[in-house]
Amino acid sequence: MESFSSLFHGLSIALQPGNIVYCLAGTLVGTLIGVLPGIGPLTAIAILLPITFYLQPVSALIMLAGIYYGAQYGGSTTAILINMPGENSSVVTCLDGHQMARRGRAGPALAVAALASLFAGIFATFVITLFAPPISQLALMFGPAEYFSLMVLGLIAAIVLAHGSVLKALGMIVLGLLLGCVGTDVDSGSLRMALGIPGLFDGIGFIPLAMGLFGVGEIIRNLENVQHQSVVDKKVSNLWPSRDDFRRSWPAATRGTLIGSILGILPGGGAMLSSFAAYTIEKRISKEPQRFGKGAVEGVAAPEAANNAGAQTSFIPLLTLGIPSNAMMALMAGALLIHGITPGPRVITSNPEIFWGLIASMLVGNALLVVINLPLIRIWTLLLQVPYHLFYPMILVFCCIGVYTVNSSVIDVYLLLIFGFFGYLFSKWKCEPAPLLLAFVLGPLMEENLRRSMQVSYGDPGIFFTRPISLALLVAAAACLVLVVVPAFRRTREVAFQDED
Repeated sequence: MESFSSLFHGLSIALQPGNIVYCLAGTLVGTLIGVLPGIGPLTAIAILLPITFYLQPVSALIMLAGIYYGAQYGGSTTAILINMPGENSSVVTCLDGHQMARRGRAGPALAVAALASLFAGIFATFVITLFAPPISQLALMFGPAEYFSLMVLGLIAAIVLAHGSVLKALGMIVLGLLLGCVGTDVDSGSLRMALGIPGLFDGIGFIPLAMGLFGVGEIIRNLENVQHQSVVDKKVSNLWPSRDDFRRSWPAATRGTLIGSILGILPGGGAMLSSFAAYTIEKRISKEPQRFGKGAVEGVAAPEAANNAGAQTSFIPLLTLGIPSNAMMALMAGALLIHGITPGPRVITSNPEIFWGLIASMLVGNALLVVINLPLIRIWTLLLQVPYHLFYPMILVFCCIGVYTVNSSVIDVYLLLIFGFFGYLFSKWKCEPAPLLLAFVLGPLMEENLRRSMQVSYGDPGIFFTRPISLALLVAAAACLVLVVVPAFRRTREVAFQDED
């Protein structure tokens, strides 16, 4: 009951006029980003990260979180109307949602997607409310050895669950760790890999790295793959689903919500993995699997509920353990660090207004999304007709201005362009940059906890194996590595990513 009283306190913070405005702005931007193919919430949050420097921490996080789960709503609009997922987690929605639209049932498909997402968002908020505090209490038992082992597990899980080649994902992890070492060593005061450039003495900034990889790199890639598709039904009507739609969709939405709530907590999980898992399970347990891919409403409800639940529960590892479970949470961790707040178990006790205000804002944001999205469907369909080449110059300008204003450093602008070029190359080489960003965020923390562990044990590495929690985490990490070499799991993993592509 104490958690729910804290949630009500958070509602009093989230319902302040200023925070409602930021929540509305975040959900609107997130929906727009989800609707417009090729941008995505990673790019949007990376671009808007410098703006949050001038906001109150709780307002900044409410807005960024709104962009994240708002994009899950918006992505379903393009998936259903033009068979083009605006967001990766909406890929599965294309399979049945677009077929419903082709049959003149775009309205019910959009309504089912919105209602399933609303239910999942509310449920996931209560999951966070119930489980985050005890997990944070458990995390207070962690010492430097446990934190180091936990971060090792997080990075290995990111390798296992990354797209494509495991070796490429490993390479991204190593590169991210190396980039995190650039700058002045805190303990010795010596410079590491700064190349004699004063702008690098304090290390590589998180903002130019994130905006370059996910902003500029994505722009270059999209300019190379411009697609023109027409909307199936520009006049969307009959939004309310039929009684049969409700009968078929609510069990699927419930199962999708449970799957997403669980998978969102896991390292490397989140919205995308949850939606694929929910759709696969729904198809396998269905008595009429032949309906899937031909307009089954369950094929819309399950993944849409799963991706929204997964998006929200992925905040749990970040806020309780200080470990970002995916690239999006790494950006959120960057936003916390910008405001001088270290993600982890002490956020609840030292900054309760931020923690509970953020959690409560998810209830407000999900309600706002349903209210604003269905009436705006006509506007979103019109936006889909605007050529992409009119958007990218504005995005580039905002990227450069945002990066420069944080530190007033031209070096950061150069880094933005350099990382943007490499972001494009990574996409050409099929190297997912998300593990790189995770390693960049976790690298300095891993180094700090490794040093502290060795100091406590007087140089004995056995400390990582004699402490029970640390040993259990390392065993879990080793199990993840073993999974990669198991033929059955490797084939399943390859097939899953082929289906996603």
